[in-house]
Amino acid sequence: MQSILELPPLSRIRRNHGLEHATLHLLSQRFPRTSMAGHSDSGGFWLLGDVPTEAVERAVTEALERMRNGQHGLAVHPNCGTNFVVSGGLAGVAGAAAMWGAGSDWRDKAERLSLAALLATAALIFSRPLGFWLQAHVTTSGYPGTLEVVEVRRTTRAGLPAHRVVTRG
Repeated sequence: MQSILELPPLSRIRRNHGLEHATLHLLSQRFPRTSMAGHSDSGGFWLLGDVPTEAVERAVTEALERMRNGQHGLAVHPNCGTNFVVSGGLAGVAGAAAMWGAGSDWRDKAERLSLAALLATAALIFSRPLGFWLQAHVTTSGYPGTLEVVEVRRTTRAGLPAHRVVTRG
């Protein structure tokens, strides 16, 4: 699996995703009451949120430097979509498992609701460390390698203030 993750397009997305998270960590410290989100691709990442362009430029530069200096854990973020997908997926499977064989009558299903809630809760507890593990080993990389920032430009996306961070390497 590691060789697949190192293919150029996937490696770029994973490294951009890690840089996106590291940048969000730094920006959220500087702008604690500002809602922000990001989305990575092979050409860089989008950062949604009303923050000054100069602050984004400084945060991206510092994030890249800190990751190069060994702070690889900055690539993992608690609000990553990976965590949400793992949590929702496992909770959904747990709920479906609880209803397995319940019959077609709504009363039979209603009797299983407490089991569904119990299994979904257990799935959510288990999903937390699994989501972080998947981020650290699959969906992001804390090792930027030759990644460099080419451009940071302010724009709007879906009517929201945003920045496009363009990378190469």
